[in-house]
Amino acid sequence: MDEIRIIGVRGIPEIGEGDDLATLIVEASGEGAIHSDDIIVVAHKAVSKAEGRVVPGSDRRGAALAESARILRRQGEMVISETRHGFVCANAGVDASNVEGDNVVLLPLDPDLSARRLRARLQHISGVDVGIIISDTFGRAWRIGQTNVAIGVAGLLPFVDYRGTTDAQGRDLSATLICIADEIAGAAEMVMGKTTGVCAAIVRGAPARAGRGAATEIVRPPRGDLFR
Repeated sequence: MDEIRIIGVRGIPEIGEGDDLATLIVEASGEGAIHSDDIIVVAHKAVSKAEGRVVPGSDRRGAALAESARILRRQGEMVISETRHGFVCANAGVDASNVEGDNVVLLPLDPDLSARRLRARLQHISGVDVGIIISDTFGRAWRIGQTNVAIGVAGLLPFVDYRGTTDAQGRDLSATLICIADEIAGAAEMVMGKTTGVCAAIVRGAPARAGRGAATEIVRPPRGDLFR
């Protein structure tokens, strides 16, 4: 029987600028708890806080505009924008939840680079080869509610590509490209939550392939977007 395990990493303290996030994850996980080929999902806020991407929240809208490459929609205080990373999201990812004081946290400047650095540091400390996904909570067009998605990826390919194969009935598959990185990020949220203080999870047994993947591959380019 196929099985996937998702283990929340409890005991990571509040993250501050300059903190060694990889060491905190390894110490909170416990000796030997992280295995080779595991995928570590880390909430972007932990990464952003460690990288000093925290600013005063007195002008949240101004911060969102500053983080935006293009404004797509405005409604009241909410802005739907395209960030410099290419993400389309509310308020350019600027968020005040789970942030101490009257501050807001911004997205990492380069989430894929952050993921690669975190992976390299974690491998150095633990001696195991893992994948890293940095996750954030996004809304979705046409559907109510939010889900976690991958905004940074290192050590794994973000897709499972079924194109060129056949289904169970022998029909050719020409368009099925499963975003496994988003699926893993969404699944990990179930143990990380929004109110538990758990900012990382170990995912074991996910059918992702190791490789030099990046979350930028997931972003649909404007020329292929029928709604922009």
